[in-house]
Amino acid sequence: MSGEKWEKVGRKSAPAHKRYKALFRGVNRLSLDSKGRLSIPTRYRQSLQDEAGGQVILTVDRDRCLLLYPLPVWEEVERQLIRLSSVNPRARALKRLLIGHAEECGVDSGGRILLPAPLREFAGLDKQVVLVGQGNKFEVWNEAAWLAWRDALLAGDGQDDGEPLPDLDSLAF
Repeated sequence: MSGEKWEKVGRKSAPAHKRYKALFRGVNRLSLDSKGRLSIPTRYRQSLQDEAGGQVILTVDRDRCLLLYPLPVWEEVERQLIRLSSVNPRARALKRLLIGHAEECGVDSGGRILLPAPLREFAGLDKQVVLVGQGNKFEVWNEAAWLAWRDALLAGDGQDDGEPLPDLDSLAF
C-alpha cells in the first residue's frame, strides 16, 4: 500500500465558508416587488448559482435586519451553532433566534428571492430595502432603518458596548 493513498484518506475537506469563493461587499439599494421578492444584484447571481446551487438561507438578526447566507456557508454556521451548549442561556437564545427563524429559499430564473412574509415583517421590510455585503453573507435592511443605524454610528451614538473587538489591532484600514 502506498503512503500516498493513506495520506489522502486522512485529509479533511475545507469548511464550506473557506471553500466558498464569492465575496459580498457594498451597499445596494433595491426595491421589493409586490410579491415580496428581492432581486439579487447581477454581479452576485452567477456565483450564488455556481457555488450554492441558487439556494440561500434567510434568518433574523438582533439588529432587526435579515441575514442572507449562501447555503454552503449557512451549513457551516449552523454546525457551529448546534455545537453551542444548550445549558448556556445566551447560546440557547442565539440558537433559537438564528436556527429557529432560518428559511431556505431559492433564487429563481430572474435572480429573485421570495422573502417569507414573517421574515419581512420581523425586519420591517416594505418597498425600499438595502442589501449590505458582509463578506460571506448579506444583511437585508429596511432602507430607513439602515440609514438611521448608519447615521447614529457615524455620529458616535452607535452600539459601542466598550468591549474590544478581537484582533481589530491586526487590521490595516
